[in-house]
Amino acid sequence: MSNYFKHETAIIDDGATIGNNSKIWHFSHIMQAVIGEGCNLGQNVFVANKVIVGNNVKVQNNVSLYEGVIIEDDVFIGPSAVFTNVINPRSFIERKHEYKKTLIKKGASIGANATIICGNTIGEYALIGAGAVITKDVKPYSMMIGNPAQHYGWISEAGEKLLFVDGLAVCKITNNQYKLEDNTCYKL
Repeated sequence: MSNYFKHETAIIDDGATIGNNSKIWHFSHIMQAVIGEGCNLGQNVFVANKVIVGNNVKVQNNVSLYEGVIIEDDVFIGPSAVFTNVINPRSFIERKHEYKKTLIKKGASIGANATIICGNTIGEYALIGAGAVITKDVKPYSMMIGNPAQHYGWISEAGEKLLFVDGLAVCKITNNQYKLEDNTCYKL
Protein backbone atom coordinates (compact mmCIF):
# COMPACT_ATOMS: atom_id res chain seq x y z
CA MET A 1 0.00 0.00 0.00
CA SER A 2 1.41 3.37 -1.01
CA ASN A 3 1.75 6.20 1.45
CA TYR A 4 0.41 9.31 -0.33
CA PHE A 5 -1.85 12.29 0.41
CA LYS A 6 -5.30 12.54 -1.18
CA HIS A 7 -7.49 15.55 -0.55
CA GLU A 8 -11.00 14.54 0.55
CA THR A 9 -12.50 15.95 -2.68
CA ALA A 10 -10.12 14.04 -4.97
CA ILE A 11 -11.27 10.85 -6.70
CA ILE A 12 -8.88 7.97 -7.26
CA ASP A 13 -10.36 5.07 -9.22
CA ASP A 14 -9.74 1.43 -8.40
CA GLY A 15 -6.75 0.25 -10.39
CA ALA A 16 -4.81 3.51 -10.10
CA THR A 17 -1.27 3.29 -8.77
CA ILE A 18 0.00 6.23 -6.71
CA GLY A 19 3.63 6.34 -5.53
CA ASN A 20 4.83 7.13 -2.04
CA ASN A 21 4.89 10.76 -0.91
CA SER A 22 2.74 11.96 -3.80
CA LYS A 23 -0.01 14.53 -3.23
CA ILE A 24 -3.35 14.66 -5.04
CA TRP A 25 -5.16 17.95 -4.38
CA HIS A 26 -8.72 19.36 -4.51
CA PHE A 27 -11.21 18.10 -7.12
CA SER A 28 -8.65 15.99 -9.00
CA HIS A 29 -9.59 12.68 -10.64
CA ILE A 30 -7.11 9.87 -11.25
CA MET A 31 -8.42 7.01 -13.38
CA GLN A 32 -6.51 3.75 -13.91
CA ALA A 33 -3.19 5.51 -14.33
CA VAL A 34 0.28 5.24 -12.81
CA ILE A 35 1.57 8.17 -10.74
CA GLY A 36 5.17 7.91 -9.51
CA GLU A 37 6.70 8.82 -6.17
CA GLY A 38 7.00 12.36 -4.87
CA CYS A 39 4.55 13.84 -7.38
CA ASN A 40 2.33 16.85 -6.74
CA LEU A 41 -0.92 17.07 -8.72
CA GLY A 42 -2.65 20.40 -8.14
CA GLN A 43 -6.30 21.32 -7.97
CA ASN A 44 -8.64 20.08 -10.73
CA VAL A 45 -6.14 17.75 -12.43
CA PHE A 46 -7.53 14.88 -14.51
CA VAL A 47 -5.40 11.83 -15.32
CA ALA A 48 -6.97 9.37 -17.76
CA ASN A 49 -6.59 5.61 -18.07
CA LYS A 50 -3.16 4.30 -19.08
CA VAL A 51 -1.37 7.61 -18.48
CA ILE A 52 2.06 7.14 -16.93
CA VAL A 53 3.57 9.86 -14.73
CA GLY A 54 7.15 9.38 -13.50
CA ASN A 55 8.68 10.37 -10.17
CA ASN A 56 8.94 13.92 -8.81
CA VAL A 57 6.54 15.34 -11.40
CA LYS A 58 4.69 18.60 -10.67
CA VAL A 59 1.36 19.09 -12.44
CA GLN A 60 -0.18 22.47 -11.66
CA ASN A 61 -3.90 23.32 -11.47
CA ASN A 62 -6.39 22.67 -14.27
CA VAL A 63 -4.38 20.19 -16.37
CA SER A 64 -5.89 17.14 -18.08
CA LEU A 65 -3.57 14.29 -19.04
CA TYR A 66 -5.35 12.11 -21.61
CA GLU A 67 -4.66 8.51 -22.60
CA GLY A 68 -1.48 8.34 -24.65
CA VAL A 69 0.48 10.79 -22.48
CA ILE A 70 3.68 9.51 -20.88
CA ILE A 71 5.64 11.79 -18.55
CA GLU A 72 9.13 10.89 -17.38
CA ASP A 73 10.76 11.90 -14.06
CA ASP A 74 11.29 15.48 -12.83
CA VAL A 75 8.88 17.14 -15.28
CA PHE A 76 7.05 20.40 -14.50
CA ILE A 77 3.68 21.09 -16.14
CA GLY A 78 2.38 24.62 -15.64
CA PRO A 79 -1.21 25.61 -14.86
CA SER A 80 -3.84 25.03 -17.53
CA ALA A 81 -1.42 23.35 -19.96
CA VAL A 82 -3.35 21.39 -22.60
CA PHE A 83 -2.65 17.91 -23.96
CA THR A 84 -4.48 16.25 -26.83
CA ASN A 85 -4.60 12.64 -27.97
CA VAL A 86 -6.40 12.69 -31.35
CA ILE A 87 -5.32 14.74 -34.40
CA ASN A 88 -8.76 15.16 -35.99
CA PRO A 89 -11.48 14.76 -33.33
CA ARG A 90 -15.16 14.63 -34.20
CA SER A 91 -17.90 14.19 -31.63
CA PHE A 92 -19.80 11.79 -33.89
CA ILE A 93 -16.78 9.56 -34.75
CA GLU A 94 -15.16 7.39 -32.09
CA ARG A 95 -11.40 7.51 -32.52
CA LYS A 96 -10.17 5.77 -29.36
CA HIS A 97 -8.14 3.40 -31.55
CA GLU A 98 -6.35 6.44 -33.03
CA TYR A 99 -4.91 7.88 -29.80
CA LYS A 100 -1.41 9.17 -30.40
CA LYS A 101 1.45 8.88 -27.93
CA THR A 102 2.86 12.07 -26.43
CA LEU A 103 6.14 11.71 -24.56
CA ILE A 104 7.52 14.32 -22.17
CA LYS A 105 11.13 13.41 -21.39
CA LYS A 106 13.03 13.76 -18.10
CA GLY A 107 13.37 17.23 -16.63
CA ALA A 108 11.30 19.09 -19.24
CA SER A 109 9.20 22.10 -18.21
CA ILE A 110 5.96 23.15 -19.86
CA GLY A 111 4.74 26.70 -19.25
CA ALA A 112 1.26 27.84 -18.26
CA ASN A 113 -1.41 27.54 -20.95
CA ALA A 114 0.92 25.76 -23.40
CA THR A 115 -0.74 23.32 -25.80
CA ILE A 116 0.97 20.05 -26.69
CA ILE A 117 -0.43 18.51 -29.87
CA CYS A 118 -0.42 14.72 -29.62
CA GLY A 119 2.10 12.51 -31.34
CA ASN A 120 5.09 14.61 -30.35
CA THR A 121 8.06 14.13 -28.03
CA ILE A 122 9.46 16.90 -25.86
CA GLY A 123 13.16 16.22 -25.24
CA GLU A 124 15.05 16.10 -21.96
CA TYR A 125 15.20 19.39 -20.06
CA ALA A 126 13.43 21.31 -22.84
CA LEU A 127 11.56 24.46 -21.81
CA ILE A 128 8.19 25.19 -23.42
CA GLY A 129 7.20 28.83 -22.94
CA ALA A 130 3.85 29.93 -21.54
CA GLY A 131 1.14 29.81 -24.18
CA ALA A 132 3.33 28.02 -26.74
CA VAL A 133 1.72 25.53 -29.14
CA ILE A 134 3.88 22.47 -29.78
CA THR A 135 3.18 21.00 -33.23
CA LYS A 136 6.38 18.95 -33.71
CA ASP A 137 9.06 17.13 -31.74
CA VAL A 138 11.24 19.28 -29.47
CA LYS A 139 14.97 18.62 -29.11
CA PRO A 140 16.58 18.16 -25.69
CA TYR A 141 17.57 21.43 -23.95
CA SER A 142 15.56 23.47 -26.48
CA MET A 143 13.55 26.58 -25.58
CA MET A 144 10.34 26.87 -27.59
CA ILE A 145 8.01 29.88 -27.65
CA GLY A 146 5.08 31.11 -29.72
CA ASN A 147 2.23 29.73 -31.82
CA PRO A 148 3.27 27.58 -33.51
CA ALA A 149 6.25 27.22 -31.22
CA GLN A 150 9.64 28.10 -32.65
CA HIS A 151 13.11 27.34 -31.33
CA TYR A 152 14.32 30.34 -29.30
CA GLY A 153 17.61 29.05 -27.91
CA TRP A 154 19.08 26.45 -25.60
CA ILE A 155 18.55 25.95 -21.87
CA SER A 156 20.64 24.18 -19.21
CA GLU A 157 19.32 21.54 -16.83
CA ALA A 158 19.19 24.29 -14.19
CA GLY A 159 16.97 26.44 -16.43
CA GLU A 160 19.55 29.03 -17.52
CA LYS A 161 19.80 30.20 -21.12
CA LEU A 162 22.97 28.83 -22.71
CA LEU A 163 25.19 31.17 -24.71
CA PHE A 164 27.42 29.21 -27.05
CA VAL A 165 30.88 30.37 -28.13
CA ASP A 166 32.66 28.12 -30.63
CA GLY A 167 30.10 25.39 -29.93
CA LEU A 168 30.55 25.36 -26.14
CA ALA A 169 28.54 26.88 -23.28
CA VAL A 170 28.70 26.83 -19.49
CA CYS A 171 25.67 26.98 -17.18
CA LYS A 172 26.06 30.02 -14.89
CA ILE A 173 24.40 28.16 -12.00
CA THR A 174 26.05 24.73 -12.07
CA ASN A 175 29.16 25.28 -14.23
CA ASN A 176 28.12 22.23 -16.27
CA GLN A 177 29.37 22.38 -19.84
CA TYR A 178 27.27 21.91 -22.97
CA LYS A 179 28.20 21.31 -26.58
CA LEU A 180 26.24 22.40 -29.66
CA GLU A 181 26.82 20.13 -32.64
CA ASP A 182 24.64 19.60 -35.74
CA ASN A 183 21.96 21.86 -34.22
CA THR A 184 21.67 19.59 -31.18
CA CYS A 185 22.68 20.40 -27.61
CA TYR A 186 24.55 17.85 -25.45
CA LYS A 187 25.63 18.04 -21.84
CA LEU A 188 29.31 17.16 -21.45
